[in-house]
Amino acid sequence: MILVIAEHGRGEVNRATWEVVAAAQQTGEPVKVVVVGHDCRGVASELATASVDEVLLVEDAALATYTADGYTAAIAAVVQAEAATLVLVAHTYQARDFVPKLAARLDRPLVADCVGLRRQDNAWRFVRPMFQAKLAADVLVDGPAPHFVSLQLGSFRADQVQRGASAVPVRPVAVSIDSAAIRQRPEEPFKEAKQAVDLTQADCIVSIGRGIKGPEHVVLAQQLADALSAELAASRPICDAGWLPMDRQIGSSGQTVAPKLYLALGISGAIQHVVGMKGSRMIVAINKDPEAPIFELADYAIAADLFDVVPAIIAELNSQS
Repeated sequence: MILVIAEHGRGEVNRATWEVVAAAQQTGEPVKVVVVGHDCRGVASELATASVDEVLLVEDAALATYTADGYTAAIAAVVQAEAATLVLVAHTYQARDFVPKLAARLDRPLVADCVGLRRQDNAWRFVRPMFQAKLAADVLVDGPAPHFVSLQLGSFRADQVQRGASAVPVRPVAVSIDSAAIRQRPEEPFKEAKQAVDLTQADCIVSIGRGIKGPEHVVLAQQLADALSAELAASRPICDAGWLPMDRQIGSSGQTVAPKLYLALGISGAIQHVVGMKGSRMIVAINKDPEAPIFELADYAIAADLFDVVPAIIAELNSQS
């Protein structure tokens, strides 16, 4: 049985959690989802629409605000009671904070930032990128179950979650949380600066590369993004040059995204960038080099000068509004 640890905030399920649920469903194994927090039955009910065996709801006043100590104590009790073979979680900042602690407490291995998993020869194999995604390693884990695995954002598609004909049961699980044992004292929830953006939640992204030529042309890409109600992003050289903030970078050293539409302008398609956006549902690439590697990945490839194509697209979009 596979146990998925859900992540949520402000009463909503994190989209990365749906990606993990989809990954678990594709294994063909029984799947249960764990929701931890306080006053979060609405989140549990939303997850219960997925085709899983059941949703386990762990609620306690001490879990109202996330802490590594609180989550570790609560989830450790559930993992031990359910006797799961795998515990899956999205590779988010929150998971990186508490899952290593949780795995260590239960003396079990953790395989982090995986992009695939499969059952072979009666053993689990986890696919993990190595050396800035130049290689993909098959990782086999020794030792007793459960094995903890975090999945890289965008490795699986949230829209591929299988929905049930009716909601599955939501089963409350009673756990004993010692508030005095929670050493962290969280401050107000972190809020990013106005210029910061979580690209992982964007449905549409316009991304620019070296083909944009100079910072004075970024405004053209921004106009296209505005016309599409999209977020503007970039490959590493653009952010390194200071043409866009570092929080707009996509790739192995930036954010990993999986939007419905990814529009690549003047991006060659280096592997360091591709690993950050290859999970996009539809990829449209514009590059004047017909041999650009990005075209091998693109659903639609436009071999032309972006300075000819983009203004025409903007004009057409604006004429439709």
